Amino acid sequence: MKTYIVDSFTKEPFKGNPAGVCLLEQEISEEAMLKIAQEFGLSETAFVRETGTEGLYAIRYFSPKQEIPLCGHATLASAKVLFKHTQHTEIHFLTHEQVDLLVTCRGEEITMEFPVYDTVAATVPAAMLQALGLPSVVNTAFSPKNKIIILEIADTQLLAALRPDFNALLLSYTGINGVLVTAASPAPYDYHYRYFWPWAGTNEDPVTGGVQTFLAKYWATRLHKRTMQAFQSSSRTGYMQVELQADKVLLTSQANIVLEGTLVAFNK
Repeated sequence: MKTYIVDSFTKEPFKGNPAGVCLLEQEISEEAMLKIAQEFGLSETAFVRETGTEGLYAIRYFSPKQEIPLCGHATLASAKVLFKHTQHTEIHFLTHEQVDLLVTCRGEEITMEFPVYDTVAATVPAAMLQALGLPSVVNTAFSPKNKIIILEIADTQLLAALRPDFNALLLSYTGINGVLVTAASPAPYDYHYRYFWPWAGTNEDPVTGGVQTFLAKYWATRLHKRTMQAFQSSSRTGYMQVELQADKVLLTSQANIVLEGTLVAFNK
C-alpha cells in the first residue's frame, strides 16, 4: 500500500497539519483502517480508493480514536498526492456519508469545495472555560452537524497562548467532538482559531479545514464578508482562504509531501 505524510495548509514543510494518506488498491476493513491511523499517530489519516469512474475517488478519514465524517487537511493532503501522480487538475472525492467534494488545482494552490452548516446559540459550563484558561468569551455557538462548540474571544494573543488542561476539558462536557476557540484578527487575516478535540481525536488539531463548514458562515455573518483569510494559531500554524458561496465554502491553500513509502504489514 502506497502511503504518504503530507503537511497541509502551509507553503513550508514541517508546518501546517500533517496527514497520512493511504492509496488503497482494494477495500480493507474499518478495523484495519483504524489500526493504520493509530500507527501513523497523526490527527487524521485518509484512505483513498479509485471508484472506476475517471476522476472520482472514494475517501474515508480516521483519527487514532474513530472514523471522522469529513476532514479538510486530509482531503487537501490526498488531493496533493493525486495531483502529483496523475494528469488531473480536477477531481472529486466521495466521502463515506456520500458527500461529493470537488477539488481543483491551479499551480501550487488547491481549492476544495465543502458544504456549509449552520450554528445555533449555546452555553457552556464555567468548568470548560477554566480548563481552556479563558476568563471570558464574546459569544458561544454550537454546530449540531459537527458536534463542535465555538467560543469567540476578543484577543488573538490570548488565543495563541492558550495551554488547556485536557483532562479537565474532557470532564467539563460530554457528547461533543471538540471545542473551537476563535477571535477576529487585524490584517492580513480576518480571524484566527484553534481546535481542541480530545473527545474524538488528538488534544489539538494543528490546522483544521473541516471546521470551515460552519466557521466560515459564522464569521461571514459577523464581518459582513464573503471572502476571508483564516489563520490557525497552533504551534505549527497554518492558513487558508475561505470563500462563502451560497451552500458551499471554498477552501484554498497549499500542501507539501514530506514522506513517501510503502506499508508492508497490515490486516485486511
